[in-house]
Parts: sequence; C-alpha cells; structure tokens
Amino acid sequence: MAGVSSIYSLSGCLSRVTPSLCRNIAGVSHQKWLCAAASMKQHQSSAEPGSSSRASENDSATDTSAEQAPDPQAELNKQIEILSSDVANYKDKYQRALAERENVRTRLEKQVSDAKLYGIQGFCKDLLEVSDVFRKALESVPEEELKSSTNGHLKTLYDGLSMTETQMLTVFKRHGLVRVPLEPGQPFDPSWQEAMFEVASDGSHKAGSVAHVLRPGWKLHDRCIRSAQVGVIKEY
Repeated sequence: MAGVSSIYSLSGCLSRVTPSLCRNIAGVSHQKWLCAAASMKQHQSSAEPGSSSRASENDSATDTSAEQAPDPQAELNKQIEILSSDVANYKDKYQRALAERENVRTRLEKQVSDAKLYGIQGFCKDLLEVSDVFRKALESVPEEELKSSTNGHLKTLYDGLSMTETQMLTVFKRHGLVRVPLEPGQPFDPSWQEAMFEVASDGSHKAGSVAHVLRPGWKLHDRCIRSAQVGVIKEY
C-alpha cells in the first residue's frame, strides 16, 4: 500500500511539473526566436548601408561612363568641319593651278604671236642698212643738176633708184616695218630717239626739242627696232 501511494504522489508531482516545464521550454524557444529575429534584422540593417554604397558607386560609375561616352553628333560635326576645311583647301589649290595654267597658256600664246610678228626683226635691221644706202645715193644728186643736166643716163639712174626705194618701202610696210615720222621742233622722246649732240637754241624751237634729224627711226609693228639719231636743243 505504501508503494502505491508513492507512485500516486510521484505522478501528481509530474503532473504539476510538466506544464511548468513546457511553459519554460516554450518561453526559452520564444526568446531564442526573438533573439534570432533581432540578429537577422540587425544583420539586414548592417548590410543595407553597404548595398546603398555599392548602389551609389554603381550610379557614379554609370554617370562617369555616361560623361566619358562620346557624343555622336559632336563627332559628326567635327568630321564635317575637317572635311569642309579639306574641301576648301583642295578647291583653293585647284583654282590656283587653273590660274597658273591659264597664265602659262597666255604667255605661250603671246610668245607665239610675238614670234610671228617680230621673227623677222633681225632681217629687217639688215634691210634698213640697204635702205640707208639708197637714200644717201638719192640725196647725193642735187635737184638742180637733175633739171639742168643734158645727161639722160643720170636722170634715168636716179629715177631707177627712186623707184627701187619706193618699192622696197612698200614691201617694208606690208610686213609692218615703217619709218617713224619725225620733224625738227618735236619733243625729244628717249624711247624712240637717240641724242647725238646738243645745240644752242635759236629761238625757233623750245629747249629739249629736236633740232636736227641725222637718221630716221624705224619700228616693226609697235616695237622700235632702230631709234632715230637727232640733235637736241640744249636746256639752260
């Protein structure tokens, strides 16, 4: 009987201890869960600043890469400026080359034209000496002697020389070789005349003008090929 009573008393104690033990165990579990949740929340909160910093770093890197990325429109405008400068440079060189070529062509045409006009200049100078001989031969015969002379051969020779000179002057004129008209009293022109001496003024002409014509001047077209030899009135 004593044993049975002991068992009942032990079961009564267990019945009283067990609920309190469950409550203690549940309280311990709840505390552990709260601690775990708090630690997890703290871990998440501690991890959030790092993530925000990494996000800010990513944003700054994105901004930097956006700033460093070239603008397509700016690159296109730069290339257009370079190409426009090259086109202007090549156009200037092309125009200069055309102008130089035109100048060369003009010079060559002028040289060819001058060669045609003045190619006989040396030959004309030699013929002028022959013309001078004819003129001196005609001037050596006095006009009075031609009128009073009974020698018909002299007059025939004179007429033949005169006709020959006239024909020669006609040929000269046909090729552009003409005598430069010059009379005493005209102003002295050094480009067409050569002063051989100076004479005192007699009052009939101004100082610096032509007083005597020793040899006439000649020109081939517009070029003087032999200047006239003259005497000039002295300037005081």
